[in-house]
Amino acid sequence: MLSSLKNDLARLQRALRAVVTGPQALAFLPAMALAAFWLGGETWLLACAIGLPALLALAGGFARPFSPSSLSGISDSAAHGTSVMLEQAVQEALWQAVHTGRNTACFMLAVDDLPDIVDRYGPAATEAMLQTIASRIPADLREGDRVFRQQDGSLVVVLAPMRHLDLETALQIAARLQVTVEDPLSLDAATVFLSCSIGFCLGARNPGTGGADLLDATQAAFREARRNGPSAIRAYSDRMRPSRDQRNLQADEAGAALDSGQIIPWFQPQISTDTGQITGFETLARWQHPERGLLPPAEFLPVLEQSGQLERLGEVMLYQAMTALRAWDAAGLDIPCVGVNFAGQELHNPKLIDKIRWEMDRFGLLPSRLAVEILETVVAAAPDDIIARNINGLAKLGCVIDLDDFGTGHASLASIQRFAVSRIKIDRSFVMKVDHDPAQQRMVNAILSMAERLDLDTLAEGVETLGEHAMLAQLGCRHVQGFGIASPMPFAQTIEWVRNHNAKLQSAPMIRRIAD
Repeated sequence: MLSSLKNDLARLQRALRAVVTGPQALAFLPAMALAAFWLGGETWLLACAIGLPALLALAGGFARPFSPSSLSGISDSAAHGTSVMLEQAVQEALWQAVHTGRNTACFMLAVDDLPDIVDRYGPAATEAMLQTIASRIPADLREGDRVFRQQDGSLVVVLAPMRHLDLETALQIAARLQVTVEDPLSLDAATVFLSCSIGFCLGARNPGTGGADLLDATQAAFREARRNGPSAIRAYSDRMRPSRDQRNLQADEAGAALDSGQIIPWFQPQISTDTGQITGFETLARWQHPERGLLPPAEFLPVLEQSGQLERLGEVMLYQAMTALRAWDAAGLDIPCVGVNFAGQELHNPKLIDKIRWEMDRFGLLPSRLAVEILETVVAAAPDDIIARNINGLAKLGCVIDLDDFGTGHASLASIQRFAVSRIKIDRSFVMKVDHDPAQQRMVNAILSMAERLDLDTLAEGVETLGEHAMLAQLGCRHVQGFGIASPMPFAQTIEWVRNHNAKLQSAPMIRRIAD
């Protein structure tokens, strides 16, 4: 009922705007003013002078048209209170599509891992980067297409109705927008490589009738792209089931999910660049939500952190990791170690070393089978307190200490030595396009040279292409991990994946040396 009333009001406003802002109104405006004066004198003339602008404002006639050739055409929805302008634009595009027999579409896109970029470059530099990206978008659009910037840094593109707009055309538009966003840019004298996820919904596939419904569907597709990112594109389908009043995750819901086994680790393999052999797996938390499907950690980790439940999550991940190691051993597979992320809350536990020792004894595993992954930001910020004692104690116990996301947290060389780090994991921001960009190659080479001097092992994260894999191997990085090797998978799929991978290594052709 409310949606129908809003649609009727929107149609009335569009019709009124067409009357008061069209060329016919401009032609009769002098005649209207003269008639008002002759019929009612100055009083009617004054009423006409005040009433016409008010009528024009009510019809939205003062709204500035979108210009795809300049950044001024990009509306900041946060600056206008929620997303009223955006919803009106989508509703208008749908109305025009229906009455012209054409089709429209709504796209939502954003840079992946934006919080990490803010941590690395700072808010001011990140804002300049987002403005540069936003200024590129209009060049890919037509006159009449509109762009809105959201408060979270995402962009929403509303296409003006077009005659031939099907799924394939929309995918091409999304790919073009993605290429534009991912075009390298210069920031603080450094070349920055970005990835962008995009979700979209065609007006013809709108699950409802109004602009709000199309926006919800677009957001659902965008969330699905984020789950499958980086650099994913997803079109809306009915299985995504968007809802405007879909509630946020609550702390008690997340806690119950931990207890019921809904939050479990998925495993991503790590391989040697020298031999191709599997050198380990990393555990990555996933929530199999009964209503919302598979949720990535970005959607529930903040809830667990704010409610003080990260330590409980760590216990679940550790138990599942040890269970996986024992199952791989029973299946006759050689998996040297498994990596588990340890949050600051866990590292503050004065009994952490005793707990890890007990867990390893409980499962009959050597401590060297556990890689303790610690964010570089934790190491950089931690003073010489319980965190340092715990990390060094775990290293003495025999655990591998991985310094995660290296290059983003400003850890000093002294802190690397003080925390008994065994291996550094090179952040994927340095890995992206390393096979094409000389600056990336120099950066990775510098990190590898430093690691060699400090007698540290190295692993590159976020390897997505064969070219990146080959270049990292050529530069001397010993281990790689990423979608180019394998996507994270539930434990049930790991055994088959390992066997298939080992079979490929066995069937690789031998290179024989020809005798002189």
